[in-house]
Amino acid sequence: MSDFESPLVSPRILISRMSAIGDAILTLPVACCLRDHFPDAYIGWVIEKKSAPMVRGHRDIDSVIELERGWFTSPKGILNARSILREHRFDISIDCQGNSKSALAGKLAGAKQRIGFAGKHAMELSGFFNNEKVTPVFHHVTDRSLELLTPLGIHHPDVRWDLPLEPGDRKWATSYRNSIRAPHVAILNPGGTWPSKLWEADRFASTARYLADRYGYHSLVVWGSFEERLMAEEIVELSGKTATLAPDTSLKTLAALIETGDLFISGDTGPLHMAVALKTRTIGLYGATRPGDSGPYNEVALQLQYESGSRRHRRKADNRAMKAIGVEHVCAVIDEMHAGSLSRAA
Repeated sequence: MSDFESPLVSPRILISRMSAIGDAILTLPVACCLRDHFPDAYIGWVIEKKSAPMVRGHRDIDSVIELERGWFTSPKGILNARSILREHRFDISIDCQGNSKSALAGKLAGAKQRIGFAGKHAMELSGFFNNEKVTPVFHHVTDRSLELLTPLGIHHPDVRWDLPLEPGDRKWATSYRNSIRAPHVAILNPGGTWPSKLWEADRFASTARYLADRYGYHSLVVWGSFEERLMAEEIVELSGKTATLAPDTSLKTLAALIETGDLFISGDTGPLHMAVALKTRTIGLYGATRPGDSGPYNEVALQLQYESGSRRHRRKADNRAMKAIGVEHVCAVIDEMHAGSLSRAA
């Protein structure tokens, strides 16, 4: 039993996961599980503004505390964060990120029980700010985040996401999907925050042609930044009219669009985890990160080579590990998915 266990039936709990978009999504099951076990709890989430749309409006979260990026780098930012967090009177903080800023948020909030990681996942100064440590057994971000709930008596949590989407966004996405005259739609996401996470444009285009010729798909290529749009346009041009450039979207409209798809193919980036949370069949392509840590949860991940080295090295590396994944490898997975669907239908 934890030294901090209490008979509280309505604890005030702070989840601390500042970034990034994908990791915020992967942590959503923590909020869902807390609500299942403590229906009357007050649950807050502290997060940086860029990633906030992924948790804002979630039915199991009472408040989302949004901080500016770099808030912890100045006395003014720290004092402002402390003032905002203290208003919520949190009893417990759960540091799902395991670094200085995420652990500091729990300390600033005044939470007496501050749960965090022990071992290699307790990075930077997190071990100093957290006062109850859990050594995770599992590797995946979602599973090891849920392990942080064991001091609260939660040992066999269910995993669900309940990604918050607005009815208006869903209506728009459904209308857009219905404008595509094809029995199946694949959504291709060529973007990524690291060069080492990018698959080649011609390989996405070849995959789109295979999906069209073999299974009657039309592919929709999504994008975020200007550079990603250029890559998406190249894929469309090379696809032989089997792919279309997606419209400009916000994070929420992108999620709604992904929900309408029959298949999602992407490197390791935020939209990949949106697709999983929205129960769209997913193929994740991996080179500079490991699927065991951040793969598409209970979906397919392909990795033939790993770009080993420090995080800094992997961020700056080229995409040679991603190039090890051939079109034939992705198409083989697509065939397996369709064979499995036919078997279940029979």
